[in-house]
Amino acid sequence: MTPLQEPPAAGNELDTLLGALERQRRYIAWKCGGLDAAGLRTTLGPSTITLGGLLKHLAVVEEHTFAVKLFGRPMNPPFADVDWDADPDWEWHSAASDPPESLMARWEASVARARELVAAALAEGGLDLLGVAAWPDGRRASLRRHLIDMIEEYARHVGHADLIRESIDGVVGEDPLDDQAR
Repeated sequence: MTPLQEPPAAGNELDTLLGALERQRRYIAWKCGGLDAAGLRTTLGPSTITLGGLLKHLAVVEEHTFAVKLFGRPMNPPFADVDWDADPDWEWHSAASDPPESLMARWEASVARARELVAAALAEGGLDLLGVAAWPDGRRASLRRHLIDMIEEYARHVGHADLIRESIDGVVGEDPLDDQAR
């Protein structure tokens, strides 16, 4: 995982966006880290969400947002090989048969690729760079919007991860490394 990076208390827009996204990524890594396959398959109540499914889902979203929507590039395997029309929830249910190390490695690889793509977008046009994907009316989202959408995606799922992880082994709260940044 990336070294500790917090959003600055009074920084510029880019450092604040990237710091917020990295913090959410680190929370997911912490909540999902160190668990065996049974832990990553644990559900809570009527929900079918698992931590393993979250890792695989977030890997897909990282690839889709920054490779496909921003640059029009294909997703890396195994995501490029999935028939998403036939199985739109593939990542959620297929994660149950993946080893924990594979799930974490796939997510980390997708995050690393996303970081590279964000760096390329910043070099090419900064936060105002428009992605290639367009809404039906022709509007295209800027890198700024893609970063905000990714922060929201992580924030929503960190809440799920909090509840599931607490039900597994009682781990609660934020990443203990955060205390070092304050």
